[in-house]
Amino acid sequence: MDKTILNFTPTGMIPMKKDTPYVPVTPEEIIFDVKKAVELGITMVHLHARDPVTQEPTYKSRVYAEIIYGIRAFAPDLVICVSTSGRTFKDFASRSDVLTLEGDLKPDMASLTLSSLNFNHEASINSPDMVMALAKEMLHRGIKPELEVFDLGMANYAKYLIKKELLQPPYYANIILGNIACAQADLVHIGCIIRDMPEETLISLGGVGNAQLSVNSLAVSMGLGVRTGLEDNYWYDTKRTKMATNIEQIQRIKEIAQLNDKTFMTPCELRKRLQL
Repeated sequence: MDKTILNFTPTGMIPMKKDTPYVPVTPEEIIFDVKKAVELGITMVHLHARDPVTQEPTYKSRVYAEIIYGIRAFAPDLVICVSTSGRTFKDFASRSDVLTLEGDLKPDMASLTLSSLNFNHEASINSPDMVMALAKEMLHRGIKPELEVFDLGMANYAKYLIKKELLQPPYYANIILGNIACAQADLVHIGCIIRDMPEETLISLGGVGNAQLSVNSLAVSMGLGVRTGLEDNYWYDTKRTKMATNIEQIQRIKEIAQLNDKTFMTPCELRKRLQL
């Protein structure tokens, strides 16, 4: 790519205030961090909603609606992606609830993890029937899947969904590296997955935990997109002596991009590339 996609992941499902005071969990906090990120030039945002009281992940569309409404007020063109994660919610009705939003609240994209996988302490269950049902619902509603790829087999499964006519080009994928049970931040792992991704796929790389900085740096230097934010890592340094803020992580990517003579793709440019 001639320009770098900067995919901002401010919250995720794991960090709590007890882990880091900087993670935004209420709609107001998430909107605030996204506003600051927009000012720094992000291309898109990958949202997870939390219950404002318990801080636990929530699938409820009304919470997503509040966040999206707040973001659209100052960044109507920002590409907004929502989560349909299977880590906490297992049934289709819950996972697809956010896809029912309409009008200005309708998300542009929604995450689609292409297989089940294990995280450190829990599993994300994505059965073939569930993946295909979510893909079909996104296709029906005109929401572009944000393909989440954690391993080589998931790249192949994307091609299977294409054969089933459940995905339409152009495609977008996050290759997420460094999770304990998945592909690692290794050049061979990364190269094999990129090689096997479907043609016409815009790719961003994300790194979990200590892999975040090295993977983000590699992505910029390779001319790929970058996924960064407290969802993937809430430490600023690999020795874990300093907690990061979302804005610090974005500023660091800006500096890396400048050193590599790269500029960020605007939301409107990404919309054109993905035909949103």
